[in-house]
Parts: sequence; structure tokens; C-alpha cells
Amino acid sequence: MSDSNLTGKMTRREMLKLSAAAGAGAFLAACGTPAAPAKTAEELLKSANTIPMDTLIAEAKKEGSLTTIALPHDWANYGEIIETYKTKYGMKINELNPDAGSSDELEAIRANKGSKGPQAPDVVDIGIGYTDASKKEGLFSAYKVSTWDTITLKDPDGFWFAEYYGVLGFEVSKAQIKNIPQDWADLLKPEYKGQVAMAGDVTKSNEAVMSVWAAGMSRTGKADLAAAQEGLKFWAEVNKAGNFVPVIGSAGTLAKGETPILLHWDYLALADRDTLKGNPEIEIVVPKTGLMAGPYAGAISAYAPHPFAARLWWEHVFSDEGQLMYLKGYAHPIRYNDLAARNKIPADLAAKLPPADAYKKAVFPTLDDLNAAKKYITENWRTVVLGQ
Repeated sequence: MSDSNLTGKMTRREMLKLSAAAGAGAFLAACGTPAAPAKTAEELLKSANTIPMDTLIAEAKKEGSLTTIALPHDWANYGEIIETYKTKYGMKINELNPDAGSSDELEAIRANKGSKGPQAPDVVDIGIGYTDASKKEGLFSAYKVSTWDTITLKDPDGFWFAEYYGVLGFEVSKAQIKNIPQDWADLLKPEYKGQVAMAGDVTKSNEAVMSVWAAGMSRTGKADLAAAQEGLKFWAEVNKAGNFVPVIGSAGTLAKGETPILLHWDYLALADRDTLKGNPEIEIVVPKTGLMAGPYAGAISAYAPHPFAARLWWEHVFSDEGQLMYLKGYAHPIRYNDLAARNKIPADLAAKLPPADAYKKAVFPTLDDLNAAKKYITENWRTVVLGQ
């Protein structure tokens, strides 16, 4: 034992050792712990967490391009959303099959699992009833955008996220229809023979499936399997009466007089009204019963050739700017309540929407009910309604 320990005094050597140790501690305290190494691109993609925007933009620019599918420019103002993304980030967009249905989008993912070519979509925009099974099938990659907490309808793990919603209504040509139908039951009237159409194929289109279900809900009062069954019965009656036109309706077929009564999401009908500019004049009816709200959901392909560009796309869509662009296209953005609470919704935009009272009875079905209804309707449509 040294004398210093006995006497309580330190030698010069011991003092130097202690000072050095203290100095090192002070240095570490001042500098903090060493920074963790930056994550690789592969590591960033494995996590569902938000990617810092500067990193995300840089990685997306390296990819240089994004492939979308089923985004017609006149649907929910996607034309402006797409062009703004291209301009803002200097990206190219390869647009596949704008008129595809939800099932077509998912099949495009399946068909291109091993391909990085131009037919492989990076992102999809699908009816929410297609989300659960697609997630379980492993078709989607998880990601949580920076505004994640304000998205009111989403998969908790980040595999899909509702973008916008609307309600099903009647888009009617006033040039041909003098007595405008006000509710689902009216579509059975003899005066509408050969005049009622849907805007999609029931076996492929979420909008068409919801048109069947909403009609059934007008009879049952609930968005459940019983409403799906009643919906098929209703459309069988419409078909038997000769009122159903078995074509995929659009603003073009309505303008030509081929489908003067069109079942359409309200935001699409409102956009058609702007496009047609009174030729012909159309009336948009929010039905009194069976008011079905239908959210659409976005997701990233698990096999996306441009995974960073895909994540940047959803950051763009879910930003305040992107959500307000949906509203310009008459679609209710999923972050509407958050935007309204922060006074971010321009008065002129709000004034163009149908009266708020018209939406008070709108029903948002549960995902389980929607999945069950969609399965029943798509599997039985041809047999029950078309007799095939």
C-alpha cells in the first residue's frame, strides 16, 4: 500500500492520472455519445417509420421515376396531384391503365413480382374492401408518412392508409330525365327503362360493388351482409324491369344519352358537372336512404421498382397541399377534420361542396362487413342479377 493511501495525500503521478480521467469524462460529456452510423437505403426500407424528407427526396431522385396505376386525371383531381409531384420533385411518372379497377391494380402487382419493368406499379389506389386480403397476401410494403397521426382510417402497421372518401349518388342528365330520381327505390320506376347504369364492372370495381351494397342498405338500414343480399335482389329487379344498362357508364356515355342515370361517387359526379359545362346539364342527387360512404386507400407495392419514389408520393398526397388538391376535386380528404381544425380549408373550396346536412346520415362500414359484402356481391352478381 502506498504512502499516499495511508496519509490521504496524492502523489503527482496519481493526480495526473485522475486529472486525465476527469478530462476525458468532461470531453465525452461535452461531445455526447458517438453518432450512430447512417442507415443504408435497404435498412430504411425495412422499417415502416417515416424517412426524413431530405433523405427521402435524395433517394427518390436517384430512382428518377414513379409508376402509378388507375389514376385518371379527372378522378378526385389526380391530374393536378400528379403534375404537382412531377414539378415539385423533378420526377417522371409512368401512368398505367387509368381506367383499371381495384382488382386490376392488385393483379398488376402479382403479375410483376419478379419484374422491375414499366408494367410494375409502385403504388395503388384501391377500394378499402380490397386492403385486408392484399395485406395478408403480402402485396404491400409498410410505411408511415409524416402526417400519420392525423390520418383517421389506416392499417395500424402502415400497410395501407385511407386517402379520401365520398358517398354514392345519382348523376342525372336533365336533358333526358324530367322527373329526377331522389332515392334508390325510384330507380325501379318504368319511366327509367334502359336508363340506369353503374360506373364500373361489379366483379372488378369497388364503386360498382358499393352501388349494389348501398341499394341494399336503403332497404335494411344497415351496412351488413343482409344489405349485400338485398342489394343483389334490388339490382335483379332493376334488370328485370329493363331499367339497367349493362355498360360501364361515364361522363361520355351520359353526354351521348346512353346512360342518363349514372351511379357515381359524388366527387366524380361533381367533376363531371364541371367537365360537361352544361352540355348536357346534370343534376347530382344524394339519396335520402342507403347513403354509403366509401373511402379509397393507398398502398405501396411490396415489389415496387421505385420504393423511395413511392414513399415520396404518399408524403406528397398526405401533405396539407395534397389533401387540399383532393378537395378541389370534390373528394373529402381523409385529413379533413385536421385541416378544418387548423383553418386550412379555403372558404371558396368549402362552398363548392354539397350541403353538409346531406352527409349526416352517411354510413362508414366496418372493414369486416365490407369484406364480407364484397365477397358475397362479386361471387353472386352474375348469377343473381344477370342470370348467367
